[in-house]
Formats: sequence, C-alpha cells, structure tokens
Amino acid sequence: MQNSPMALLHSTARSQQFKGSRVSRETVGRIFRFAAPHRRMLLLFLLVSIAVSGLGVVTPVLAGDVVNAITGGGPVDLVVRLAILIAVVAIATAGLGVLNRWLSSTIGEGLILDLRTAVYNHVQTLPIAFFTRTRTGALVSRLNNDVIGAQRAFSNTLSGVVSNLVSVALTIGVMLTISWQVTLLSLLLLPIFLVPARLVGGRLADLQREAAQYNADMSTQMTERFSAGGATLVKLFGDPHAESREFASRAGRVKGIGVRVAMLQATFVTALTLVSALALALVYGVGGVQAILGNLDAGQVVTLAMLLSQLYTPLTMLANARLDIMSALVSFERVFEVLDLKPLLTEPVDPRAIPQGAVSLAFDDVAFTYPSAEQVSLASLEDVSVLDARTSEEVLHGVDFTIEPGQTVALVGSSGAGKSTIASLVPRLYDVSDGAVRLGGVDLRDTSFEQIRRTVGMVTQDGHLFHESIRANMALVRPGATDNDMWSALRRARMDHVVRELPDGLDTVIGERGYRLSGGERQRLTIARLLLAAPRVVILDEATSALDSTNEAHVQAALDEAMTGRTALVIAHRLSTVRKADEILVIEGGRVVERGPHADLLAAGGRYAELYETQFAEQE
Repeated sequence: MQNSPMALLHSTARSQQFKGSRVSRETVGRIFRFAAPHRRMLLLFLLVSIAVSGLGVVTPVLAGDVVNAITGGGPVDLVVRLAILIAVVAIATAGLGVLNRWLSSTIGEGLILDLRTAVYNHVQTLPIAFFTRTRTGALVSRLNNDVIGAQRAFSNTLSGVVSNLVSVALTIGVMLTISWQVTLLSLLLLPIFLVPARLVGGRLADLQREAAQYNADMSTQMTERFSAGGATLVKLFGDPHAESREFASRAGRVKGIGVRVAMLQATFVTALTLVSALALALVYGVGGVQAILGNLDAGQVVTLAMLLSQLYTPLTMLANARLDIMSALVSFERVFEVLDLKPLLTEPVDPRAIPQGAVSLAFDDVAFTYPSAEQVSLASLEDVSVLDARTSEEVLHGVDFTIEPGQTVALVGSSGAGKSTIASLVPRLYDVSDGAVRLGGVDLRDTSFEQIRRTVGMVTQDGHLFHESIRANMALVRPGATDNDMWSALRRARMDHVVRELPDGLDTVIGERGYRLSGGERQRLTIARLLLAAPRVVILDEATSALDSTNEAHVQAALDEAMTGRTALVIAHRLSTVRKADEILVIEGGRVVERGPHADLLAAGGRYAELYETQFAEQE
C-alpha cells in the first residue's frame, strides 16, 4: 500500500490523465480470462494484503494499552507482554510484507510475460503491409509501456483498493469504538486534505503530458539524427548550430517543467503535512479534554492519534480508485487493440504438401490490390487521428506466366511497373486479389507457411541483416547448419575470405543492418544465406544492385550454381542476368506486355528494345 504523500500525488496525477475514459464490460471480462491462470496466486495475494492491512491497526491499539499500563501503574509484566506483542506484530507485518511483494512481483511479471508473448506472437502473424504502415516505436511501446500499465491493474491497483478498503474500515471502526465524537471531527478535515490532492494532481498531470511530448520530440530528433543516414544528411546539408539550438530549446522546456513540478510537489507535501498536523492537534486537543474530563484515557488518545495518521492516505487513494483502475484498464484496451487485428493471411486447416524435387512456379491470371489501412493497421500506431479511408487501386492485372522446373525467368520494366509486387506474392507476403499463384501446381493459399519457407528463398535489394553475429544471421534460414555448411555457402558467395579476416570470424557481430560490412559484402552475405538455405525456388529482387562489376561476376557465378536445377524468378537491371534467362517478361503498368528471349525481344523493337537502349546498352 502506498502511504507517502508523493506516491499519493503521482497516483492522483495519473488518475487525472484518464479522467472520462470508458472501458467496456467485454474488456473487463477478457482481462479476467487472461488472468485466469494466476487466479490462485491472486487470491492468496489479496488475502495477504488484507492481513497486512489488519495488522496495521493492531499496533496503535497495543501502543495505547502500553500508555495506559504505564500511566496506570500497571504490572511490569503487562508492559513487557504488550511490548513483545508489538514486536511480534511488527515481525509478522514485515514477513507478510515480503511475501506480499513476492506474490505481487510473481503475478505482475507473469502477466507481463503472458501479454508480451501474446502480442509478439500475434504481431508475427500480421502481413507485411502492417509493418510498412506502423511506427516501430509505437508498436514497441505497446509491448513495454502498455503491457506494464496493464500489469499494474493486478499487482498495484487491485491490491491497493482491497487493502485500502480494509485499512479504512478497520481504522474508522476502531476509532468509532474509542470516541465517535473525535472520529467525526477528524473526518471533517478530509476535504481539506483531498482538495489539494485533486487540484495539484490535475496540474501535475498536465505538466507530465507536456513534458512527455517534449521528451518524445527530443527522442525523435535524437533517433533520426543519431542514425547513420540522419547524421550523414545533417553533415551534408544541415546546420549543426541550428540543430543544437532546437534540441536545447526542447530540453530547456523540459527543465522548466521540472522546476514547476518540483515546486508543485513541495507545495503539496507542505499542505498535506500542515493538514495532518492540524488533524493531530484536533485529536490531541479534543481527546486531551475528554481524557481530563474522564471520558477517555491517555492510551486511547494516543491510539486515536496513531490511527488518524494512517487514515487519510488510504481514504484519498480510495477517492481516486476508480480513475486509478481506469488508467490501468485503458492500457489493457490498448494491448487488446493490437491482439484484435485480424491476420489477412491464414493457413488452411488441412494444408497440402508441395511436391518434392524441382517445382514449377505459375501465376494464373493474377490480379492484386494492396490492402487498405483499415484492413491492416491502427490509427494509434500510425500517429494519426483517423486511418486513411482511401482504397488502393489494382496494381497487377491478369498476370499470367509459368516457370517450368529448373527454368529462370527475368522480369524487366520501368520503376513502379509491378516487378517487386510480383516477387512478393511468391513467398506469400501478400495474397492475390484474384487468380492464383501456384508452386508445383499447389495454390499457395492451400499449403502451409512452413512449406512455402522451405521451398522459396528470396534475396531482397536492401539485404537486411540483424544486429547479431554472422553465424546467427545465417542460422536464421537453417538453424541446424554446421560451421562447414556455413563456410561452404560463404565460399560459394565469394565471402569466406572477408569473414575469415574479421576479428571473431563467424561469431563477429556485424551491427545494425550489417554496418560493419560494405554494401557489396552485405549483399554477398545475404546471398550466402540463400545458398545455405538451398531453396527449390529462388527469387532475386535486384540481388546484384549493390555490387561492382568485379564482385558481381563472382556472385553471379555463385548464383548460377545456386540456381542450377532450381526454379528462379529474377528482377534485375544487369544485362548479364537478363541474357541468361530462359524467358524475359516485360512488365508495364502491372501487366505482362512482352515476353520471350533476349534476342527475339530486341529484334521485335518494342518496349524491351527501349529498355535495352536506356538501361542495358552501356553494359554491352
């Protein structure tokens, strides 16, 4: 239970931030279903909280008995027994407090684990369109801040409400049995105690929101400027002094808010201390008069004073209980909001197996439209008030072709023609809007994601790498691969000599997106990863775009080896890659406008010939 004035102030401020919020009964029901695995520990936790609150009332009563025994000249053994009993209560309170904290942390951390795992697992099922629209920081915040806020509903708020109710009920009950007159007079000061908490808490909430916004602005500025691309842009075109002034201005506003918050807190604590002192003065004054008149004894006055000192905080906490609960439950709603996003891509109940050996890849009259924002995203994750309601236009129209087992087909066309969209449909990053994409005659929607991952391998233009070791980046595609397997793949990608020269070889951490490697080395490492996976269908989306002519020749030889006997779909601007294709498809406006081998298309003098003159002629 929180008893300090500062804890009370921050609780009130948090409550003011969620004033007027509404949480549906359905959300509450889902919360309890989510907490069901922890129900036994939750019950024990509440019982221990009640016991701790009950023991908090015992000590003041025993202290009053000690005073009476002393002033009444009672037997020494009575004073000793009472002192021992007070010590036993203190030890029991301490022990139960430790147990309560263990239960609280166990339940809280268990809920955090359950919620984070549920959100993480669910997010992995969402389509690529979700990640292209969502702010990464906002999504990570759901797994951190909102999950912790949801956990607070059980580990802090629920126990706080129960323990505060028990504490207030027992305290007022004992005080009334001693002197109902003094008790009622003491409670008259409660509004004086509560008003400063409400007023200052509301102002503090406003300042906290303002500070959070400035901190977010500073965080955004630092994140953008401290990235390699952002730092380069500032050094090339920016004004470091202007950047510094802008950052200092925001930091200065946070500093000013910090000073105002400190003064509000000091004023609040001083006011509450004064009210508490006035309440104690009232108890000692009225109670002392009653004791002199013989209506009370000295011990009862001491008991009333001690009980009063621990009454106001739980009373004020209960006054804020509804809003405290609301603030925690709103976090649950924000977590459920992500969990309620429906995955666009689902696996069939009884998936078909893709045939073994080399397989064909067929596009059967495929049309495709990118999903709308409402289908894949949340306004809160995009940092907009309302999602874009516009519907996307169809980007692929009647795309129809077949790549026989072991053949290579190259896609060429102007930028934005739809080449990468076609490539993204093969590993089922999206589902077609009409028609079908088939592997070995099996519609991708009729097989499992695992089957597709085992069959299709893709190297993208950016060649993304994780901030992990080379070994971990390669093992992503084949967890059981041995060192020999990895070195073989690196050798075929002409990358083994580079890795051997690194300080820790395969265990070298290559940094975020592989910053310790050059652009060509990063791309060759992603190609080595493809070679390690050894898929039966290979998709190369501008796979050699980051390589110079020397590196390209080395990697192209490795790719030729990797594609031997495999079905390949290649998007390239390199003439050497296009020429070796069994068939070339010219894509324009989302349609296949020409098809055939290099020589035939060049002789036809159509769109391919135009592309050849603009893109490939110099490479001749």
